[in-house]
Amino acid sequence: MTSPWLTWIQQLQGIAQTGLTYKNHPFDAARYEQLHQIAVAMLAAQAEADPATIADLLRQDVGHATPKVEVRGAVFRGGKILLVQESSDGLWALPGGWADIGDSPSQAIEREIFEESGYQAKATQLLAVYDRANPLHGHPPAPFHSYKLFFRCEITGGQPTPSYETTAMNFFGPDERPPLSPGRTSPGQLQRCFDCLNNPTLLPHFD
Repeated sequence: MTSPWLTWIQQLQGIAQTGLTYKNHPFDAARYEQLHQIAVAMLAAQAEADPATIADLLRQDVGHATPKVEVRGAVFRGGKILLVQESSDGLWALPGGWADIGDSPSQAIEREIFEESGYQAKATQLLAVYDRANPLHGHPPAPFHSYKLFFRCEITGGQPTPSYETTAMNFFGPDERPPLSPGRTSPGQLQRCFDCLNNPTLLPHFD
């Protein structure tokens, strides 16, 4: 699926979802529901997927349509950065995942680091806020729009421990990069983390 199509479909679905949330008249609900069905049909056609499956996926997100939040942690040791090997694709990424309701951003990344690597860590610095859909980052298309928050974190305890989401974890230097999981961590984002290590005065990067 080309990037413009996915963006248009996400925007169309967002209008429908937000309209259904704030509807003031039965006719409004019918129109926004029709808009939602159009977005489902378009996404199913572009993805060559079953419309019912797409509808179930989009139904997981309710209320005012807004980007989801993903957190990623840059944990360094001896000039090398911690990466975890994902069970889902066998590729490597900065530890992280979706932020949970009730977590502050720092709590979310500290929890994700522990769950995916076994290390206890403390978030110390916001490094970047990126739009996952920005083509400059090279992520593959996704059904939901999301922002990625990157934090510098310091190890405070724990030990390397695989989880159901990860099969291995290791520290890599800037010239030792393993194959990266493209939906989770891009080469440019990893390089930005090393740039912040080498120059701690860098301001948070965004977009």
